[in-house]
Amino acid sequence: MPHITLPENVPGIRSLVMFRPDTGKHLYELAQALLRNDSPLSQAERELIAAYVSFRNSCIFCSMSHAAAARFLYQDENQTVDLVLKDYQQAPISEKLKALLTIAGKVQADARTVSEADITLARNAGATDRDVHDTVLIAATFCMFNRYVDGLGTLTPTDSATYAQMGERMGTLGYVLPTKP
Repeated sequence: MPHITLPENVPGIRSLVMFRPDTGKHLYELAQALLRNDSPLSQAERELIAAYVSFRNSCIFCSMSHAAAARFLYQDENQTVDLVLKDYQQAPISEKLKALLTIAGKVQADARTVSEADITLARNAGATDRDVHDTVLIAATFCMFNRYVDGLGTLTPTDSATYAQMGERMGTLGYVLPTKP
């Protein structure tokens, strides 16, 4: 049950954005820039980083919705998402993405632990400065989003079909400011 009065039956961050559209607009613009605008990382990879960080933060709404978006974007390789969340080091992803997920995990736990060795490992696997930058910013942003969603006790659906619909919407439309529930 939400800790403040939010639009009824609107889950997660959508309810918060509808409660404060003046700030929500900027949050959605940031999500759009990070997860949908041009980047050397694919949209699926960026959604996967968001889902991974949210999973590590135990934010059910964000981890489930962004995992669903990543599954939608990975299409025929959608099982990759669950394998990454289970153990990314054993998942069928590139060494570059593994190195970037290591960095994202360190940002989530304690950003000060990201080391030059972590960056070198990512670079040696093919990551650019932009890849590293965007990974760190996605991880840091989702730590904030996760705390925002959970700190206000937003509605968290329990059925996977709802998340699949969210994932398809996010994967198709991106992050568009909601105007109604």
